[in-house]
Amino acid sequence: MREEEFVLAVYPTVRGYSFVLFEGPESPFDWGTKDIREVPKNPAILDHVATLLDRYHPVALVMEDHDDRRSRRAPRIKKLCRSLVALAVTSHIEVALYSREEVKKSFASAGAVTKYEIAQAVAQHIPAFKHRLPPIRKIWMSEDHRQSLFDAAAIGITHYSRQSRCETA
Repeated sequence: MREEEFVLAVYPTVRGYSFVLFEGPESPFDWGTKDIREVPKNPAILDHVATLLDRYHPVALVMEDHDDRRSRRAPRIKKLCRSLVALAVTSHIEVALYSREEVKKSFASAGAVTKYEIAQAVAQHIPAFKHRLPPIRKIWMSEDHRQSLFDAAAIGITHYSRQSRCETA
């Protein structure tokens, strides 16, 4: 039996999803970005995440709050997020959802406001991710697929920073 208490951060995208499995706030155990080619994508992504949940038995699943009124996620992604929450609940796994604003607040002390600045702060926080940092995005460019890995990591780091605040309060 494992003694680690893993936290799984998942960030669904139009192309698939990214995940970071944390052992602690500064120690990712596993991570990846998965492009899903099957149509429809949601059942395939659910199967992949279910496999991660079965393999690692995390204590928490953390994601972006897809129901936040400021969330601009596509309807398919919102439906996928609801399904992922239901999957975690039926697996008796705690679910924590953080809005984009909460993630920004978590990284404000590092002076990071934009998604790219937050990605840079994540790369500083987790040196193993430095070589995956996408180039800065110009306004005419679509978002680099590697950005989702940093979005997942940022949500995981936000979860740990919120947990530590709750413990000290």
